[in-house]
Amino acid sequence: MFQEINLVLFLTTSLVVIVAPGPDNILVLTRGISQGRKAAMVSAAGASVGLVCHSLFAAAGLSALLAQSALAFTVVKYAGAAYLIYLGTKTLLSRQGFAVSGSERPIRLGSVFGQGVASNVMNPKIAVFFLAYLPQFAEPTTGSMAPQLLLLGLTFALLTWLIFNVLGYFSGSLGDKLVSRPRFSDALRWLTGGVFIALGLRLALPERG
Repeated sequence: MFQEINLVLFLTTSLVVIVAPGPDNILVLTRGISQGRKAAMVSAAGASVGLVCHSLFAAAGLSALLAQSALAFTVVKYAGAAYLIYLGTKTLLSRQGFAVSGSERPIRLGSVFGQGVASNVMNPKIAVFFLAYLPQFAEPTTGSMAPQLLLLGLTFALLTWLIFNVLGYFSGSLGDKLVSRPRFSDALRWLTGGVFIALGLRLALPERG
């Protein structure tokens, strides 16, 4: 269904995107520091479920559009490439990194899970990111787009769950390092921005035969 190089590129860039400073991993780290490992891992599960919802939305909406014509796929491809370059540039120019807080008020685990789900489901930026990101790795010539987009989205959600569980488990020590070593956050910012721009440029350039 997927070319090997596309799959490797998707997994690599997804790992960088997931680890990079963002609202989700900050939420998980903050919850772990203030309420313990269990709460952090519940928060990670909630955030991942939110991504599953976005995977379903993207597969349903994009597959209908991209099935119409090759032109629609091309438009989505270049629009997505432009958006990824924009995200990369914005990330490089941003001075904001991990802002981890240990002063969050403890709440019930059910509420922690709901907060994690809502942080993604109600975030329009994630919807736009999925619409721009997932189609770049699909293969319209190998079959229906819907299952491909869904599989890519679910894979991203699974990777998020695995990595966020690690972040949650080590949230205390990680939080201390992030606060005491701002250069680590800066390095992640530059790595993420560079990956976004490189991916966008790769997608924008014509493929060689």
